[in-house]
Amino acid sequence: MFDPDELEEIRAGKAEWHEAEVEPVLERFGERKETFTTDTGGQEVDRLYTPDDIGDLDYEEDLGNPGEPPYTRGVYSTGYRGRLWTMRQYAGFSTPEDTNERYHYLLDQGQTGLSMAFDLPTQMGYDSDAAMAAGEVGKAGVAIDSLDDMETVFDGIPLDEVSTSMTINAPASVLLAMYIAVGDQQGVDRSELRGTIQNDILKEYIARNTYIYPPEPSMRIITDIFDFCASETPKFNTISISGYHIREAGSTAAQELAFTLGNGIEYVETAIEAGLDVDDFAPQLSFFFNGHNNIFEEVAKFRAARRMWHDIIEERFDPDDPKSKQLKFHTQTAGSMLTAQQIENNVVRVAYQALAAVLGGTQSLHTNGKDEALALPTEESVRTALRTQQILAHESGAADTIDPLAGSYYVESLTDEVEEEAYEIMDEVDDRGGMLEAVEQQWVQRQIQDTAFDRQKEIEEKERIIVGVNEFEVDEDPAMDVEEVTEEDQQRQIDSLESVRESRDDEAVDAALEALRDAARSDQNLMPYIIDAVKAYATVGEICNVMRDEFGEYQPGGAV
Repeated sequence: MFDPDELEEIRAGKAEWHEAEVEPVLERFGERKETFTTDTGGQEVDRLYTPDDIGDLDYEEDLGNPGEPPYTRGVYSTGYRGRLWTMRQYAGFSTPEDTNERYHYLLDQGQTGLSMAFDLPTQMGYDSDAAMAAGEVGKAGVAIDSLDDMETVFDGIPLDEVSTSMTINAPASVLLAMYIAVGDQQGVDRSELRGTIQNDILKEYIARNTYIYPPEPSMRIITDIFDFCASETPKFNTISISGYHIREAGSTAAQELAFTLGNGIEYVETAIEAGLDVDDFAPQLSFFFNGHNNIFEEVAKFRAARRMWHDIIEERFDPDDPKSKQLKFHTQTAGSMLTAQQIENNVVRVAYQALAAVLGGTQSLHTNGKDEALALPTEESVRTALRTQQILAHESGAADTIDPLAGSYYVESLTDEVEEEAYEIMDEVDDRGGMLEAVEQQWVQRQIQDTAFDRQKEIEEKERIIVGVNEFEVDEDPAMDVEEVTEEDQQRQIDSLESVRESRDDEAVDAALEALRDAARSDQNLMPYIIDAVKAYATVGEICNVMRDEFGEYQPGGAV
């Protein structure tokens, strides 16, 4: 990119500047810290960046124009000038009726896509009246027990006019089946359904622990979804390979990148081993990253992710379809960075995190409500979070040109550094036999735990300042309203579930569940059988229990 003689002059000029200008100032005043690092301490930040830091950069090979390999600058040739990112607000709480009301409110406020949160019993494949669900119904998201609940959630919302993201993993096949069934009821052609299921079980073993089945049958279910959706719902993203929760658990940016792309490789390899062609499903893969505090590190991470995925898919799997090599991703601002102290500060944090996501070229964005460190967000805080995106889109100028930080000596250097560190981590994963083996060995989990421990120690020792938490504190924060899910709300959901059971055709339910059991014992694709069971109004718990019986349940170290 630069002439070697020119770089030598720049290098010499930098040395002269340091001797003449910097050293006298350092002797008199010093600097704020001995060492400056990025947000999670992953990369050391130099005092000054010059062309010398990116002297080996080759524009065509390392960057390319937007829409062209290696997609560092974005997968679309017009960026946000053609179409803005999809604005989603993660929503879903209490009962399906409450969630439907919130969805209509968000759509009326200008939201362009829905993002569905499920309560913990649903995420774990339990019905609301199960003993394991006691006290948790509707608290972390909406309770979905049967197709009747999904019908209520999307009442008055045409599925051919919205894109819906569902944060669901172990029972993802069941919730997707319900969504397809609602679309069938509405007369929407399945080929027109748009959205994403998270469906990323590997990161559950790593970071969240809302798994049900052991890895092998879990991966079988995922590849069944890939296969089914490739022909039935080609516009629906069959997986959102998630670094978000890995980062929330305490990883660095480079670890988030390495483990997420490593999981992606595992899914691709498993699908190919199951007989699928990479071009049949890879264009429907999507990713989900965390938008953290350090703007420049996050932009570098997103840019590196696109370049790495292009190179990984090209080198390992040799697809014919260019779309198979394009990394498209959703971003959510960092929940772990929200503070219960001085919650108004969270509005500022979320705005900066959202800016990083947009500068990094996200396809979809969720901005957290300021009160989510305390409870489910109120309508007011959700509106403020959505307005943050709208102001960013229409007033900031950040969406007017593509990859605006490209060419920055710092950002290009940081992109290379994050990528290099991520590859080093991935090499170690490969040495351990791949992500599945590394996860089962608990190696991945230990890497994240060690990083999280170090970060917490830095906060406690005030080496890392969190405004309002360990510095710039106030004696008392003002009280505020928070959303609550009452015992009456939970009982309402249980009563609704009992009503569905009383009104359905039990013989049809039993027949559908038995057919699913037979399919689970064979190598047949499970999705058609799950859809049949859903349409008979079998519950999430009943369907998942069939597969629990056949596949077992996972515990770290093995299945029981």
